[in-house]
Amino acid sequence: MIGTCELCDRDEIELTIHHLTPRELGGSHLPIAYLCKSCHKQIHALYSNRELAIRLNTVLLLKDDEALRKYLKWIKKQPVTRAVRIRKSKTK
Repeated sequence: MIGTCELCDRDEIELTIHHLTPRELGGSHLPIAYLCKSCHKQIHALYSNRELAIRLNTVLLLKDDEALRKYLKWIKKQPVTRAVRIRKSKTK
C-alpha cells in the first residue's frame, strides 16, 4: 500500500502495518498505524515490545519520545527512494 507515513509524514511511500500494542502482548485487535518501512524498523530497533505496549502505544506518544524524535527530524528530510540504515538502541 502506498500512502503517507503516520510518523515521518513522508508521502507516496510504501506503508506497513504497525500494531501499536504488539500482537504478542494482546494487540492483535487493537489500534494500528500505517508506517513506512524505515520508521517501522527504527521503532523495533529502539524499543522492546514490552516498552511499546506499556508506554509507547499511540502515534503521538511515539512522536514525542526523545530517541525517536531525533530520528524523525532526520528522516523527514530524506527522499522516499533512499535506502536508510537502521540504528539499534544501546539500551534495548
